[in-house]
Amino acid sequence: MKIRKDFLPFSRPSIGETEINAVAACLKSGWITTGALCKVFEEQLCALTGAPRAVSLSSATAGMHLMLTALNVGPGDEVITPSMTFASTVNLIALRQAKPVFVDVDYGTLNMDCEAMEEKITERTKVMIPVHFAGAPADMDRVNRLARKYSLKVIEDAAHAVGTSYKGTHAGGFGHPAIFSFHPIKNITTGEGGMITLNSAAVEKKLRLTRFHGIERDAWKRYGKGGNPSYDIAEPGYKYNMPDLLAALGLAQMERWRELNARRRVLAGLYFDGLRGTEGLDLPEVPSYDHVHAWHLFVVKVTGMSRDLFMQKLADHNIGYGLHFPPAHKLSYVKKRFGVRAASLPQTNLAADRIISLPLFPDMTENDVHYVCGAIKEILKNA
Repeated sequence: MKIRKDFLPFSRPSIGETEINAVAACLKSGWITTGALCKVFEEQLCALTGAPRAVSLSSATAGMHLMLTALNVGPGDEVITPSMTFASTVNLIALRQAKPVFVDVDYGTLNMDCEAMEEKITERTKVMIPVHFAGAPADMDRVNRLARKYSLKVIEDAAHAVGTSYKGTHAGGFGHPAIFSFHPIKNITTGEGGMITLNSAAVEKKLRLTRFHGIERDAWKRYGKGGNPSYDIAEPGYKYNMPDLLAALGLAQMERWRELNARRRVLAGLYFDGLRGTEGLDLPEVPSYDHVHAWHLFVVKVTGMSRDLFMQKLADHNIGYGLHFPPAHKLSYVKKRFGVRAASLPQTNLAADRIISLPLFPDMTENDVHYVCGAIKEILKNA
C-alpha cells in the first residue's frame, strides 16, 4: 500500500474557535488563576456525574494524592488496584508508605476482574481503586457489594470516563470519590488538570484546604473586592489548584463532550468493521452488563508477531500509537519493594506484551481509520 506522507498521531486534542475564544476571554478578564470559572466547571461536572460536590485540581495525579491523604492511607495499609493502570496510582500508594495489592484484569476488556478481587482483601485492606479502563466502566455492583461487606473505601479512577456510565449511572455518581483527568489525550481537556467528584462535605473541605497550601480561602476570595488577604493554616497542604485559564478551556470542551464522544464511537465502530476477523489481532471486548462506553482508547492485542516489531512497522507507515499501560507490577521499583508474584496476574501478563493503542481522536477522518486498518492487515499478512 502507498505510505501516507503526513504523520497520523496517536491522539490530538480537538480545539476549535469556541475553545480559543473562551481562553482569550479569560486572558482579557484580568483574572487567570483559581476563581469563578473553576467553580462553574466544578458545577458542570457535578451536573454530568450526579455527584453533589467537585474539587478542581492541577491533575488527576494530584487528586489521587489528596484522596489517599484525606482517607489517611499510610504505613501498614493495603490498597487494591489493577496492575494494568497508569503508574501514578501505584507511585502515590508507595509514597504514602502503603502497599499496592494488584488484582488481575479481564483479558478482553482489560477492566479489573471483580471476581478475583475478594480474595485479595485482608484485614489491612483500606481502599479499592476500580479503573474505568479505556472508557468502559468497571463492574460497580460488585465493587459496591465488596465495599459494604468489608467496610472498605472506594476511589473510582475515572481518568478515562467522561461520558462513561454503568447501568444508567455516570462514573462518579456512585457515592464514592471519583477522579477525572483532563490531560491532552483525554475525551475533554484543559491542557493539564483533573477533578474529584464526591459526596462528603467534610472530605471536600479537607481537599480544598490541602490543594492550596492549607489556606482556608481561595485567592479570588482574598484579593477580590472587599476580600481579606490575611490567612491562617491549620494543616499544611500542597499546590494543586486549577487556574481559571484551564477551566475556561474545560468549560468550552464541556459544551462539546457529547459531540466529541459520539465521534469517538463512530471511529471505534469503523475500527471494528475494518479489523474484525484479522488474523494475529485480538480486538477489544466490551462489558456484558448495561453501560455506555466513552471510547477513550481503542486497545488491540497483537498475537501474530512481536509487539515491538509491529510498532516499528506502524511507524514505518507514519502511524502513531500508544501503550496503555506497562503493568505496574513489572516496574523496577515495584518488583524490588513489593515483590509481586507475576503468576498471580495471568491475564495481565498475557495482555502486557500484546497491547497497543491505535490512533483515536475526534478530528480523525474515516479515511484515517481505513488507512490504519489497511496498514495493520498488510503488516500482519507479511509477518
